[in-house]
Amino acid sequence: MRAHQVMTRHVITVGPETTILEAANTMLQNHISGLPVVDANGALVGIVSEGDFIRRAEIGTQRKRGRWLNLLLGPGAAASDFVRAQGRKIGEIMTPEPLTVTEETSLEDIVRLMEKNNVKRLPVMRGSRIVGLVSRSNLLQAVASLARDVPDPTADDDHIRDRIIATIAKNDWMPFGLNVVVRNGVVHLDGVVTEERSRQAAIVAAETVAGVKEVHDHLCWVEPMSGMYLNSTEDEKTAKAN
Repeated sequence: MRAHQVMTRHVITVGPETTILEAANTMLQNHISGLPVVDANGALVGIVSEGDFIRRAEIGTQRKRGRWLNLLLGPGAAASDFVRAQGRKIGEIMTPEPLTVTEETSLEDIVRLMEKNNVKRLPVMRGSRIVGLVSRSNLLQAVASLARDVPDPTADDDHIRDRIIATIAKNDWMPFGLNVVVRNGVVHLDGVVTEERSRQAAIVAAETVAGVKEVHDHLCWVEPMSGMYLNSTEDEKTAKAN
């Protein structure tokens, strides 16, 4: 399997001038743990993740080094720590020049890159343009699809997947973190919904795409305020049966 068969295509991005507060709220509202950073021309310039928010002055978790360690590391390290703790713009805390993959990168190579560089997500590029994002969550969903005894995808399956994603992505009710797996016309929907009407709409949208034989619902429901979640009825039945 390759990146384009599992990646999230609806990628939410921010700019270097986006404030820390705006980016944090975007991540919380969309239930995502990382954001690619693009410039005014749409070129990828960095990536920001939850880890970039943990050493912040606002919550008193800024890095505190001992006097002797500061002397050993020099003033540069202390200066970098200060920027990461006090910076107000994403460009000041992001990881610049992130690792990337292409749509044809194999999942084996993606996993190798993640493990070697200790990263949880990789932007997927088509030339200089970002067209997707592969995260550990996408890989988990791919493993789950194989556990369901789903055969490898065909070219037609890729086209069906593209049409389903395009149909759903243009709507405000699109599930967060939507991922679609298609094998021999059988569709598996993964992601997060905050109300049941969005679930039904996503299922109907998939069912209306030509070539779809059946749709399996793996969308997880999350209550936005409390964070309480429930698996889909289908997944709950599968779990009980096992």
